[in-house]
Amino acid sequence: MASGRVFVVFLLPVIFSVVFGSVVMADILDKPGRELNMWPMSHSGSSSSHGSSLEIIGLSKQYSTSDPVEIQIKVNDSSFECGDLYVTIYSAGKGDVIAQGGFFEQCFLKANQVLPVGDKFSKAIDNPGNYEIVADMVSKELKNISTSGTFSVK
Repeated sequence: MASGRVFVVFLLPVIFSVVFGSVVMADILDKPGRELNMWPMSHSGSSSSHGSSLEIIGLSKQYSTSDPVEIQIKVNDSSFECGDLYVTIYSAGKGDVIAQGGFFEQCFLKANQVLPVGDKFSKAIDNPGNYEIVADMVSKELKNISTSGTFSVK
């Protein structure tokens, strides 16, 4: 008798909640234009809500294996003042991550100060090939702006 009450009081509400939540989520995702993006900062799924508001400064079209890739980022969106900067280098065509850098709480002046503030992104790539570099800036309000460029290593 006690195990029946435990089932009704504790387990039955959990089962109903999961079933009801699944039905609601399926109905929402069935509507046109809806998608579930669990990781909004991923390289393939997200896009900038402000267009091309970032600019990569200092990116050459070609590097040698002994030269590091050194870049800075300029923010062209005056409404975007602070955020976390993520710079990732991918192997072009394959999508494999080659190098990453994260610069947190990058608050800068509206006087076109370059990022990262008080630091620099510098990575050496040993293997010849074609690469894509992606810079993402995410604000505390989770607004995302990004830009990318390509280069080769010989």
